[in-house]
Amino acid sequence: MNSAVADIKILSEVQKRGHEQVTVFYYPQVGLKAIVAIHNTVLGPALGGCRMRIYTDETQALDDCLRLSEGMTYKSSIAGLDLGGGKSCILTDPGMKEGRRELFRQFAECLNHLDGRYITAEDMGTSVEDVMVMREITKFAAGFAREKGGSGDPSPWTARGVFNSMQAATERKFGSKDLRGRRVALEGVGHVGMYLLKMLKEAGAKVVVCDVNKAALEKAQAEFGAEIVPTTEIHGVDCDIYSPCAVGQTVNPDTIKRLKCAVICGGANNQLLGPSMYDAVLAKNILYCPDFVINAGGVISVGGEYAPGGWNETWVSGKVKNIYNTLHRILDESEKRNKFPEVVAIELAKERIKETAEKKRSR
Repeated sequence: MNSAVADIKILSEVQKRGHEQVTVFYYPQVGLKAIVAIHNTVLGPALGGCRMRIYTDETQALDDCLRLSEGMTYKSSIAGLDLGGGKSCILTDPGMKEGRRELFRQFAECLNHLDGRYITAEDMGTSVEDVMVMREITKFAAGFAREKGGSGDPSPWTARGVFNSMQAATERKFGSKDLRGRRVALEGVGHVGMYLLKMLKEAGAKVVVCDVNKAALEKAQAEFGAEIVPTTEIHGVDCDIYSPCAVGQTVNPDTIKRLKCAVICGGANNQLLGPSMYDAVLAKNILYCPDFVINAGGVISVGGEYAPGGWNETWVSGKVKNIYNTLHRILDESEKRNKFPEVVAIELAKERIKETAEKKRSR
């Protein structure tokens, strides 16, 4: 592709989505190819995890980074955090071992160049250990070890927020937030999915799971008595709640035809293929819980490191518990405005950002 054409495409995408900054870092000596997207910093510095994966091409990586960083803006805003939205993607094998430490030390140097406009954290393909390596070089890496004064693994908090949202959704759909006897089709039992599975079983729910990781499935069955189905069959499971907790865009024209659920409520980002799915979800009378609202527990915990006084479990727990109320508020507004829940959630997030921007201009 002609470089001028590529530049125009990047700039047009940034303009379309409203990003403030997109930065590319390239250090071949350590194998680092990274994109950092900063969507919005009106509420505060942009916070969002560092994703490490192999992409089909650089266009796919850029799109992933732009979409996810925009979602982080809305996630932090609707959760009531004084943080903006950002994301980073490192284009390499997440399973790499040799040279991994050197790569993350170099990426930490890159974060210092951004001077606090972007704060990274653990995400798909990265770990608390990677964050700890970055902390040797930069203070702009969050979600570090509890014993070092950080928030640790954000996954339990993400799962707790999703669980609370399931209670709100079932209360809305069935008149009771009691999950006892409810059948849940859980797609993915990784970090978040496994914690969610434990909570669901303790609440008396019946859970059907799938995953590409055989060891995770064995644990889900042995420790929690989960029913296992192939990944190709999870969307056809007759259930009360379909809970996508792995990759995004699993609600698409193919899967919507097979879904047999009353509620979609999961921990994955970007669960819908796009706005084109709104009518299809409504046509099946499915209650959709906006993903960036209900999976905000992790970013709340990580963001707690930057709250006055540092990370505090009581503060984090209260914020995560409030996701239940936030979802009810969005569903109320969805009915009042006669708009799809995701549209309303984005509107509410943007309204808070707009109000903050206006206050800053009037000072």
